[in-house]
Parts: sequence; C-alpha cells; structure tokens
Amino acid sequence: MEKNIVTSGKTIDLAIEAALQTLGLDRDSVCVQVLQQAKPGFLGFGAQPAKVQVTYEAPDPVPEAPKVALSSASRSKPKPTYVAPKPEAPKPAEVRQEAPMQAAPEAPKQEAPKPQGERRSRNEGRNQRRGDAPRQPKEPKEPKEPKQPKQAAAPKEYAPAAPGSVEEKIEQFIKGLAEHMGSQAVPHCWKDAETNTYRVDLVGDDLGYLIGRRGDTLDAIQHLANYAVNHGSEGRIRISVDAESYREKREDSLRRYARKKAQQVLKNRRRTTLEPMNAYERHVIHAALQDMDNITTHSTGVEPNRCVVIEYVR
Repeated sequence: MEKNIVTSGKTIDLAIEAALQTLGLDRDSVCVQVLQQAKPGFLGFGAQPAKVQVTYEAPDPVPEAPKVALSSASRSKPKPTYVAPKPEAPKPAEVRQEAPMQAAPEAPKQEAPKPQGERRSRNEGRNQRRGDAPRQPKEPKEPKEPKQPKQAAAPKEYAPAAPGSVEEKIEQFIKGLAEHMGSQAVPHCWKDAETNTYRVDLVGDDLGYLIGRRGDTLDAIQHLANYAVNHGSEGRIRISVDAESYREKREDSLRRYARKKAQQVLKNRRRTTLEPMNAYERHVIHAALQDMDNITTHSTGVEPNRCVVIEYVR
C-alpha cells in the first residue's frame, strides 16, 4: 500500500533528507515529487521553503480473524468425557522358525610353495626360449663438469688522440660537457676511414644517465658536439657519439620492430603509422624495409613528431 508525507526545508535536498530521516528509508526506496521550489524573498521577507511529497510503500495491515459468538445452546451442551481404552490381553509369543544355517564355504586349498631353485630354472628357460640376453648392470654415469662462467669481454683499448688533432678537440668538448652534467664519463674519439666519420665512445659507470630515454640525451650530446666542432670550419665534420654500443643495439631493435610491423601490414593489407622518431631512426626503418615486396614506406608529420608510415602496395 502506498503512503506519502509532505516535508519542507530551505532546499529540496534538505526537505527530502528530512522525509527520509522521518521514515527511516533510503533515497532509492521512495518517490519524490516537488510541490514547491524554495524562494529566498527580499531582505528576508516573503521567503518560502521548498516542499516535497515523498511516496513510499507501506506493508498492508493483516486482517484479524472474526470472533464467532457461541450460542446459548452450544454453551449448555456438556463436553464429552474421555474414556481410556481397556488394555488388551497379551497374545502368546509366536514361535519364530529360524532358517537352517548354511554350511560355511570351504577355504581354498593352498598349494605348497615351490622351491626357489625351481622358479629360477623356469625363468631361465623362458629367457632362453625368447632369446633374451640376461640384463647387465648399468654402468654409472660420469658426473658432468660444472659450467664455467662466461668470461667478461676484455675492455676495449683506445689510442690516445694526437695533440692538436680533431680527435683531441672533440674529446675535450665532450668531456667538459659531461662534467657540466655531473658525469665522470671519459670520451675516446677515433676516425672511421670507411664512412669518414669521427666516432666517440663514452666510458664510465653512469652511462645510463648520459644515454637517456631512447637515447634522447645521447642524441643531444652528439648534436652539440657536431655544432661546436663545425662552427667556423670550412669543411663538414660528422661526429657519432655512442655509449655501451647503444647505437648498434638500437638499430637491431628497430629492424626487428620494422619487420614485425611490415608483416602485420601484409596480413591485414592496411597501412600503419609508427611512433615518432628522429631522422636517424627513420632512416634505419626505411633501409630495413626498402627491399621487402609489396611494402613501401614514407615519413609524415613535422619534427619532433615526424613518423614513418608503412603501406601495402600491389
């Protein structure tokens, strides 16, 4: 049975809360109807509270059983008296006829144990008939030699830079830059005759700090070194800075990543866009996929968010 009450308050929420406290119910158990919005009035005059009507379900009252009036005739009738039944005479006990007992089953006869020598002779006869040779005891296995731990690679030896050479100039600049960054790494520079590039290896204990996330810090050091050494010079000098062979490991990782994405493009025949990369990493991606059939690559976007796009072509 539905019932409702009307409550008021400064706001609609306060009026609803007052009704819920009165009923002892929660908000989901009632239905609220706003009867009047709250009015602030002017300077305290004419203010009216908010009124809400809250409807809730109340349990139906249980009807009482009707009382039947007894007539005078029914009152005057005497109640029947209870008569206990007479105990019956005990019957003579019946004689139970028991079934004749069955004879217990005879225990199986146990054969006398055969002598051990007879068993051996029978087994030997079986082996001779089958042509099986008697089993020989296994030879004990020789214990395996413990694996020796891998020896660490010998540290790479670097030739000292000649005084006044380009190598010395590059080493001095990078060493000063590393000291300003709080690192004690030591740079070693030499010239690669095949690529006409000056390569620099950073050696030290805190190289992870100089490499940075995905080599960002290492790229910044390389960019500053190229700018400082080439400033005011006539020819162009190319410098490559590396630490713990990070460049080589990164190239291998990029090649595997490019081939994996290219296989997905061939399977789905839909192009895919890789994450933003610098110019050197994009060059590695293009070179890794340039000979792959039905695959073409190009770059899109603006630095530093320029990406490589891998497309399917027929």
